[in-house]
Amino acid sequence: MIALSLAEIAEIVGGQSHDIPDPAAIVSGPVVIDSREVEQGSLFAAFAGERVDGHDYAQRAVEAGAAAVLAARPVGVPAIVVDDVVAALGALARAVVGRLGTTVVALTGSAGKTSTKDLIAQLLERKGPTVYPAGNLNNEIGLPLTALRATEDTRHLVLEMGARYIGDIRYLTGLVPPRVGLVLNVGTAHIGEFGGREQIAQAKGEMVESLPEDGVAVLNADDPLVRAMSSRTKARVLLFGEAAEADVRGEKVRLTDDGRPAFQLHTPTGCSDVTMRLYGEHHVSNALAAAAVAHELGLSADEIAEGLSEAGTLSRWRMEVTERPDGVTFVNDAYNANPESMKAALRALAAMGKGRRTWAVLGHMAELGDASLAEHDAVGRLAVRLNVSKLVAVGGREASWLQLGAYNEGSWGEESVHVSDAQAAVDLLRSELRPGDVVLVKASRSVGLEQVAMALLENASEGEVADR
Repeated sequence: MIALSLAEIAEIVGGQSHDIPDPAAIVSGPVVIDSREVEQGSLFAAFAGERVDGHDYAQRAVEAGAAAVLAARPVGVPAIVVDDVVAALGALARAVVGRLGTTVVALTGSAGKTSTKDLIAQLLERKGPTVYPAGNLNNEIGLPLTALRATEDTRHLVLEMGARYIGDIRYLTGLVPPRVGLVLNVGTAHIGEFGGREQIAQAKGEMVESLPEDGVAVLNADDPLVRAMSSRTKARVLLFGEAAEADVRGEKVRLTDDGRPAFQLHTPTGCSDVTMRLYGEHHVSNALAAAAVAHELGLSADEIAEGLSEAGTLSRWRMEVTERPDGVTFVNDAYNANPESMKAALRALAAMGKGRRTWAVLGHMAELGDASLAEHDAVGRLAVRLNVSKLVAVGGREASWLQLGAYNEGSWGEESVHVSDAQAAVDLLRSELRPGDVVLVKASRSVGLEQVAMALLENASEGEVADR
């Protein structure tokens, strides 16, 4: 964060100073919400959560070097006290970014946000210092925390924006207004809250409505609901996708023998070939979206193609591919799941597993509302159509719908199994994996299926897998 005095921060957030001996003291470190991450000169924002109240850690934060605490009540150490810590954090982010000359890029979509954000960041870093969120800090707390990491030398600030309700993105763009706004797709994530894809499109379109006249709306030409958002913005529109009319376009799309996407990138300034390090054809759309943003911000077609071909995964548990010494390959995509990303991951598994035995270890997809049964059934059926060797459905009722879909599609017997939890899945795989197998692990975050991949990767070094 740029250096600000405690007095300046108090004025920005409309707070009252308590137990501050020197209002001119400077906050020179990052703004953090975990006392274990405090550095000298930090500002510690205390939130009262369901299980932990940050105010209880205020003294520990100051002892660790925090200049002060942003709090909802006096805490006995230097503090700026406000009515609403979330609102104050947002106000501080708005003020700090407003003082900088950085270009703000914001993106949203039902699927692929974090992977695309990682690609954009890796491309823009070629042009100068770029700040972007670790993981998917995309809500009213995570977004300001990311924005507050920007400093005077930050050239690009990349922000991911999530939404569970109408108005969420409008709020976030009000905190840190973007000049470049990207909408990836409109799918079925959080459809239980929204009620339908049209309502999701209404929410996602708040991104382009926020853009200034000299801004740029980057829209998916292959998604009709996204493409229609061009009528909701004053900004110039830049289309990406595989459609012929896309400004930034992918042609001759294919997968390599090991499941990596390759395509010919076309931009208004030239064309160049891309072969990605990431796995799965769904990354083509993500890459074209990132390419469109990079083109807008001055990268040539060759620079973009080189960057996309070199880009890796920056966020954990998103198509994270690891091969064990015995040749078993794990694809850990367990951070989250929705119908679109689940189907994309299954297709990637099928491409990677040609000539090998494939396992889909899947858990439930949350927040689908009345569509939950149909969507879980469809994923189970797709596993059969893609000739996945074995489906392991992990968890409760929704997981049983995955297995039922597979059974009804292909009359599967031993090819599918329903187990109660992650440990049961670990026990099953430990006894049945063979060298050369490919295992996909994916579910909504609450299921915790990353434990399956982590446990079996650790076990590999202990020689617990039989040579079958």
